[in-house]
Amino acid sequence: MARLIPVITEKATKLAKGGMYTFEVNMDVDKHSAKKLVEEVFGVTVKSVRTITKRALTKRTARGRKLYLPKTKKIIVKLGDKDKIDLFEEKKK
Repeated sequence: MARLIPVITEKATKLAKGGMYTFEVNMDVDKHSAKKLVEEVFGVTVKSVRTITKRALTKRTARGRKLYLPKTKKIIVKLGDKDKIDLFEEKKK
């Protein structure tokens, strides 16, 4: 089962206003399966999919220990003209 985690950052919310939504997925998900997954889960039509693979990182903590961060993959999905995903909508004050 592929995971589909929404990425909610300042840049992602700015893209969401233009109809492009960002998700984090498993490393084995390709563009075609990502398109099918988003269409099934949210019931929208997907125009295009972009994939971004972030390399694995090794960081040092304050105590000098090594911390390993594995590879991750993000997708940016562009939807049809009238489709929206409510997860990314900002609440009005």
